[in-house]
Amino acid sequence: MTALYTEHHDVLLSFVRRYVRSPEQAEDVVQETLLRAWRRIDKLEPRHATVRSYLFTIARNVLTDGWRAEQRRPEPLYDNEALAAVPSADDVESALEGHLVTAALERLSSEHRDVIQALYFEGLTVAESASRLTIPEGTVKSRAYYAVRNLRAAFEEMGVLR
Repeated sequence: MTALYTEHHDVLLSFVRRYVRSPEQAEDVVQETLLRAWRRIDKLEPRHATVRSYLFTIARNVLTDGWRAEQRRPEPLYDNEALAAVPSADDVESALEGHLVTAALERLSSEHRDVIQALYFEGLTVAESASRLTIPEGTVKSRAYYAVRNLRAAFEEMGVLR
């Protein structure tokens, strides 16, 4: 096998380089060619011309197999605009969560929805929410408590929580 490699490697490599893009790919094809020849070394005849033509035939078959494998794979998409337009899993998940939250909020009374909006979505304190909604702070707290309970019940009805 060492003699086969030493004698035919360079010739095979120059033959294969005409058909592949990179030197690394050419080396891979030559290695695969020599590996296939080694598996069938008992079939090789020692005449120089026969061995070289046999190796060229194997190399051509390896190249054909590689080309066919490439044809089966889909072509990679390099259009950055198209890739940016495809929603990611996070975008889809956040849109779904937003839809569920909106649907659950619609099930609340307007007073409870206003308190939830002020406290949780706008980040206001109880005192700020009470001032904006012109209700006592205790009322903001109790409405927030019952609004959260009603939201939990709405999510359970929608199948989101158990």
